[in-house]
Amino acid sequence: MLTKIKSIANIGLTTVPVDVEVDVASVGFPGFTIVGLASKAVEEARERVKTAILNSKLDFPNKKITVNLAPADLPKDGAAYDLPIAMGILLSSGQLPDNTKNAFFYGELSLDGTLRPTKGILLLALFAPKGSTIFVPQTSAPEATVVEGINITPVKSLKDLVNHFLDIKKIASLPHSRPSIDEDFPIVEFDLSEIAGQEQAKRALIIAAAGGHNLLMWGPPGTGKTMLARALPGILPPLSPLEALEVTRVYSVSGLLPQGQALITRRPFRAPHHGVSAAGLIGGGSNPLPGEVSLAHLGVLFLDEMPEFPRHVLEALRQPMEDGTVEIVRAAGHVKYPAGFSLIAAINPCPCGYLGHPRRQCKCTDKQIAKYKHRISGPILDRVDLFVPVAPVETEKLAIGKETKSQLSKNALETVKKARKIQEKRFAKAKFYTNSQMRNKDVKNLAKLTSEAENILKLAADKFDFSARSYFRIIKVARTIADLAGAEVIKSPHLAEALQYRSMI
Repeated sequence: MLTKIKSIANIGLTTVPVDVEVDVASVGFPGFTIVGLASKAVEEARERVKTAILNSKLDFPNKKITVNLAPADLPKDGAAYDLPIAMGILLSSGQLPDNTKNAFFYGELSLDGTLRPTKGILLLALFAPKGSTIFVPQTSAPEATVVEGINITPVKSLKDLVNHFLDIKKIASLPHSRPSIDEDFPIVEFDLSEIAGQEQAKRALIIAAAGGHNLLMWGPPGTGKTMLARALPGILPPLSPLEALEVTRVYSVSGLLPQGQALITRRPFRAPHHGVSAAGLIGGGSNPLPGEVSLAHLGVLFLDEMPEFPRHVLEALRQPMEDGTVEIVRAAGHVKYPAGFSLIAAINPCPCGYLGHPRRQCKCTDKQIAKYKHRISGPILDRVDLFVPVAPVETEKLAIGKETKSQLSKNALETVKKARKIQEKRFAKAKFYTNSQMRNKDVKNLAKLTSEAENILKLAADKFDFSARSYFRIIKVARTIADLAGAEVIKSPHLAEALQYRSMI
């Protein structure tokens, strides 16, 4: 008897339908074959499914079983086909009534018949037509509840699913939920008020948070560069509902969404070690998964000690920094992931770290300094919006019990939120969210300068020979500074401050 079960395959963030065709033949030698361009993990489903059925006190037919995953030319990977294969066998062997119309099955089976957490549930929920039913693992089902119009059936075990279809004990569907965006001040690692001095760097951090800009800080060791970067999550606004769905899709397909969590509401902060590979940073693998640039989408990618990263790894950042997306091409096909992150980088001025230090002497040779600086290419630096020196702090400011008037992260967050609200209104009809994501044509239409500010920009561009990319990035930063000030047009003080942050290392 032939049975067809509906399931899906996730190719990157693209979901395609897969028909799991199961035939239990009454003639031929007993066997269990899976065809349809299945990976090793899918082929191993034979043992998982057979053992799970037997341990669920169900009958496994001692006949010739053929499973075809159609379309046959589409690569299939992962263990999520365990559940539809098991259902197909139970239906084809007559143990269950065939009432699976408009139903999708997706999930990995344990040997005892329980269902394990499975990645990609949110993508299935977004793909399923309105009115359809999805049968998914109970532990992963909450992430599907953010999608309206579908019936979500959380399955704990194969035995429970059989009882559901035999009307012995129905499984209650999960209700649709609309997770609220947490507007409360988040628990952060560092508060801006904890960092002594560095007021200019804090100002640049607020600008970067308000406009989604890339920021590079340089200075001797121990001046607070890492602390400043770690304080950034405390001044980033929570994700909007649309942004949260974008980020959650990436984490769902990566299998990194915490169990029981329906939606990610806080902006990601990713800080990979400098030993990360190009595939780990950009994404890759035989079945390409998102890298750090995609996991940092609509959040922050922090590269501490940036020159210590391999040059070829840093060069791989060029296209994602410019386009906000990354395409991973393999022989079997290619996938596209979003990568609209803000890059925050921290570097030392030289290998020993004390070049230009007021009290300590640099021991590096000119050749060593030049080689160190050349580890970061000009094209990468040209894609950075803000350059900020982080100088050694005076001892007086470090004194314990010393009263400081530094801005609190909570106050900075409110300032950033107001600027983001202005941008939200400005880009209501666009497909992006912040000033940094504007294209050149958008800059011309949405970032108006006063005549005085325009003259200053022309003079600076001629004097410092800015590239076209740098020219437009300066305007974007000035637009964010104007938003922080509540100004409708970019005035000369806003532009002058933006030019101040353009002094490269």
